[in-house]
Amino acid sequence: MKMKLAEIAKAINAQNEIEQWKDIEVTSVSFDSRHLEKGALFVPLQGAHDGHQYVETAFTNGAAATLWASDHELTNSDHPVLVVTDPLKALQELGKYYLRKINPIVVAVTGSNGKTTTKDMIASILSTQLNVTKTYANFNNEIGVPVTLLNMEANTEVVVVEMGMDRFGQLDFLSKLVSPDIAVITMIGEAHIEFFGTRDRIADAKMEIVNGLKEDGLFVYDGDEPLLNERAANITQQTTRFGRQLTDDLYATSVNAGSRSIEFKVNEWPDEQFTIPMVGEYNVNNALAAMAVAKRLHISPNHIKTALANVELTENRAEWFKSKNGAQILSDVYNSNPTAAKQVLKTLAEMPVQGRRIAVLGDMLELGEAAPRLHASLAEQINPAQIQEVYLVGAEMAYLQAKLQEQGYPAAAIHYYQADQLDQLTAALEADLHPADMVLLKASHGLHLEQVLAAIKAQ
Repeated sequence: MKMKLAEIAKAINAQNEIEQWKDIEVTSVSFDSRHLEKGALFVPLQGAHDGHQYVETAFTNGAAATLWASDHELTNSDHPVLVVTDPLKALQELGKYYLRKINPIVVAVTGSNGKTTTKDMIASILSTQLNVTKTYANFNNEIGVPVTLLNMEANTEVVVVEMGMDRFGQLDFLSKLVSPDIAVITMIGEAHIEFFGTRDRIADAKMEIVNGLKEDGLFVYDGDEPLLNERAANITQQTTRFGRQLTDDLYATSVNAGSRSIEFKVNEWPDEQFTIPMVGEYNVNNALAAMAVAKRLHISPNHIKTALANVELTENRAEWFKSKNGAQILSDVYNSNPTAAKQVLKTLAEMPVQGRRIAVLGDMLELGEAAPRLHASLAEQINPAQIQEVYLVGAEMAYLQAKLQEQGYPAAAIHYYQADQLDQLTAALEADLHPADMVLLKASHGLHLEQVLAAIKAQ
């Protein structure tokens, strides 16, 4: 991003006169006064704290200018200021303006699980032949999406935008903000079921991603999901289905899961073998979604192979580590929902190991009234012959503890802790781990199992 303040003021309809500041150059945007680049436009947002309190800090740290809400008294007229009705709406309008100015191909990605991994795969593949910008970390909401857009370099040819959702209307807004050329739904699960009640309603909310899809755009979706097939029949744009069935447009013809990678073949390029450096067969579907996007943009199969084999994933998504004594750690601590947890438990159960398989599972949040049933349902993937020890943390995991006991899982192998007992859990786990063991860490981010990971892994 590189814009004069005069251009920004016009794009967002600033209410004040800025003649004396019009030639100031802005090179980035930030809503965090502590961590911004020199030359940034500071956006004071209203959250737990009023961002206007931190404007002085922003300028001390190198901000070039700031937005300012018109209902706040202007406290320092010496700073370059753009007065607007609502800084967040101004940020969104600026992002939309800059997107039109750069005019890249827009790929929008959502889904109950796998959207960040799929975003990373798409960006990796497209970057082999195009200039690509992608959503940083999980900047995937009404704030993060415009920030992603404004982080584009002028030569950006494709922007890959991850879109999160926890209520109706959110994806409708984000989709219309970016007007995607390609919209992707990875899958429908139970994430956020507290807010939606049923998977049908989750599917309805996810389908909002096509509301801004260009008329000549492409909708890429999980063809093995009946809820999506039903809804996709009602859209006029072209569609591509990926999955594991012969009825899909792009499907895996063979899958060979190893201890650190997965090899697979697809119908579109039958003579090619693709590899992804991760575990869990569910990641093949994420790769297929990315490959469908690549096919649309005419990326060669050789470039797809190279990119998938070397893809760099966002932190805390199914990463391997070693413990201090050499035990293997599979960490997936950024987020969790029933679908994802069952998938990774299945993966753990199938992994070759000389010692024991140990699962450390924390609460899955935002499941509402379904939480007892959905936490208990994880017992379907926990067999004492395959997963020999289970550490559970959080109030909701008590339902899984009860279900495991009911099914006859050895009581001595179930270790339960409250959410504020991470230190005790960590100490017990460290004492229990043998060098030949393999341990899985999986929970919603609010449980902070990354603290357990930091304590037990080799430095």
